Amino acid sequence: MGWGGSMSVTIASLLSASGLPAIEAEVLAAHALGIPRARLLADVGRTLGPEASRRVERLFLRRRAGEPVAYLTGEREFYGLALRVTPDVLIPRPETELVVELALARLPNRAGRVLDLGTGSGAIAVALAHAAPDAELVAIDASAAALEVARENARRYGASVRFMPGDWFAGLAGERFDVIVSNPPYVALGDAHLQEGDLRFEPEEALVGGVDGLEAIRAIVAGAAAHLVPGGWLLFEHGYDQAGRCKSLLAMYGYAEIASWPDLAGIVRVSGGRAA
Repeated sequence: MGWGGSMSVTIASLLSASGLPAIEAEVLAAHALGIPRARLLADVGRTLGPEASRRVERLFLRRRAGEPVAYLTGEREFYGLALRVTPDVLIPRPETELVVELALARLPNRAGRVLDLGTGSGAIAVALAHAAPDAELVAIDASAAALEVARENARRYGASVRFMPGDWFAGLAGERFDVIVSNPPYVALGDAHLQEGDLRFEPEEALVGGVDGLEAIRAIVAGAAAHLVPGGWLLFEHGYDQAGRCKSLLAMYGYAEIASWPDLAGIVRVSGGRAA
C-alpha cells in the first residue's frame, strides 16, 4: 500500500505500514480517527475510507519526520492526568513526577503554600493542586503562551492555581512558601542532545540553561531562600550529571538537609534542601 493513496484500507494495514513503533502508530491512529486506543485495537479489521486513511497517514508521516507524538495529539499524561501540550511548552516527562512526589511528602497534611517556577504546561502545579486540594498553588512563567496552556490544564481538572507572568521571583516580594519546586532549563548551550529526538521541536527557552546548563538553577537557588518559610523546602529537577554541582550551590547558600534523589530509571534527577 502506498502512502496517500485513495484506496480503502483496514486499520491493521495502516498500522503495519506506518514504519513506527506499534504504540506510537496506535496512539496516532486513534487520535486521527477520534476514538479511544482500546476501540482501535478491538476493531483493527475495520475498513477506512480514503479521507479517514489520509488523516491517519498524515500523522504517521509527520511523526516519521520527527515531530513529537505529544505535539501531534496535543496531549501527554503526567501524574495520572491527561494534560494539553503545544509546541509552546516542554513535553511533561515521567521523571518529573518525582518532583511532585517529593513536594507532596513535604507538605504537612498536604496543605500549605507551594510555588512552581517556570511552570510551562502547568504539569507540576496542576498535579500538586489535584493531589493536594487544600494547598495554595502559585505558578510563574515568562511565556504568555505557556501560561495559557497551563491555565487550560488547571481548568480541565478544576485545579486552583494562581498563575503569574514573570521571571523567577518577579512579583513575589514579601511572599513565602512551604515548598518551592521547579523543572528549570538545565541543558547546556550547544549540547548535542538538543539536535536529537523530541528536543529538536521543544522551546529552546525551556531547555537551555546557559553555557553550562546551570544558569537558571543558580538564580533559583540564590533567590528561593528569601521566599521560603523557616524549614521550607526547595526541590528542582536537573541533568543526569549535575547533582554534585547543584548540592554545592545549595550548600553555598546555606540550605540544610541537602539531598539528591533518583528517578525510576536510577538516574539522580532531583536535588533540594531545607531553608534554615
